[in-house]
Amino acid sequence: MLIATYVEVAPKRVFAAALDWPGWARSGRTEADAIESLLAYAPRYASAVGSAFKAPNTLSDFAVVERLQGNVTTEFGAPGKVPEADGRELDGLELERQVGLLEAAWKALDTAADAARGVTLATGPRGGGRDLEKMLEHVAGAESSYLRKLGARYIGPADDVAALRRTVVESLRARAHGKPLVNPTAVKQAWSPRYFVRRAAWHVLDHAWELEDRVP
Repeated sequence: MLIATYVEVAPKRVFAAALDWPGWARSGRTEADAIESLLAYAPRYASAVGSAFKAPNTLSDFAVVERLQGNVTTEFGAPGKVPEADGRELDGLELERQVGLLEAAWKALDTAADAARGVTLATGPRGGGRDLEKMLEHVAGAESSYLRKLGARYIGPADDVAALRRTVVESLRARAHGKPLVNPTAVKQAWSPRYFVRRAAWHVLDHAWELEDRVP
């Protein structure tokens, strides 16, 4: 089956992402570069999320179904546009599948972090210079801010990652089912549940793979 893919295009950077596999998104200077990178990272994505995902073999396995105009976030190096498909409801088995993919991304990050403890990480283009603890703080901080985009808040110790993740999953399920959120917060334009999972899983996996690349 063809992999439904969307791209967001900015003058200097393009992101390509698989619509049905949140977290699997890569960038390049051109659309072709981005899709080639998506293909190249398919085995790593498969390793992270498990046997339910079958890695494609060729570029012809991808079908671009939506093109979006990128923005400054795209140029900065993060996906920043919401595909139309992410406006669909997310419930039932599909909700639990996507929650499972997000949890698999967290596990991949935890595994990469364990392998990086006590190791001097390489710096350079793939690293950016953050040490392990700063990187993990950055990921947790981003997830807390993403949670606000969902309309919820995390109230708890900043270093209790397990509690933050539980809050994320509880809030995601509540939002998807139209139930009241615990510790709600006002947001002008809330992210849809599908886009929340997409953006959060991408960020977690991007740093998990960064760690893998920086361990000598």
